[in-house]
Amino acid sequence: MLSMNAQIYPNKTSLIERDPALGLRREITWWEFDNMSNRLDNALISHGIEKSDKVAILMMNCLEWLPIYFGILKTGALAIPLNFRFTGPEIKKCLETAGAKILIFGPEFEDRIRGIAGKAKCLEHAFYVGDGQPSGMDGIANFFDIIRDVPTDAPGIDISDDQEAALYFTSGTTGTPKPIVLTHSNLVSACITENHHHLQTHEDNFLCIPPLYHT
Repeated sequence: MLSMNAQIYPNKTSLIERDPALGLRREITWWEFDNMSNRLDNALISHGIEKSDKVAILMMNCLEWLPIYFGILKTGALAIPLNFRFTGPEIKKCLETAGAKILIFGPEFEDRIRGIAGKAKCLEHAFYVGDGQPSGMDGIANFFDIIRDVPTDAPGIDISDDQEAALYFTSGTTGTPKPIVLTHSNLVSACITENHHHLQTHEDNFLCIPPLYHT
């Protein structure tokens, strides 16, 4: 669906990030959305990610969140969006429970990740979605650096509807967060249900207020 929109509407705006308090407005086209996803897709593969591997996302809502999510899905790996309210030990527990090989995290989580760095033994790599390098954490690659010189062509990995696509953790309000597996068919079904509920068309702008990890 993303690649199709990139072909049909390459120069149309796909995503807008707004922060009125900071006077911030960023946007990308459908072509740029797909392009970033493909770059991450190829970067993940070059870092050893294969079908059924796990890649975790720990980020606040931002312009890069969805391209990263789709980039993970295109590899055939499972995307694991993590609750931004999780403490360091909870993040570590979720990473180990899922067996995540890579963690992609934003600057808001530096302190929490610094506290568990090297303790989640399943992790092979971590990518930082921010400026420069996170302080006090050696060996963590900058997300923008690793995708800069990577091919933009999708590797064309075959993905079936019944293949596992994502692993979402419950909120943990009544106990330890528990992982729930969703297939690609589950995700497509959710898209269809959402569209039928709100009746969005190509002419609409849809305001996403909830955290993207929750969706």
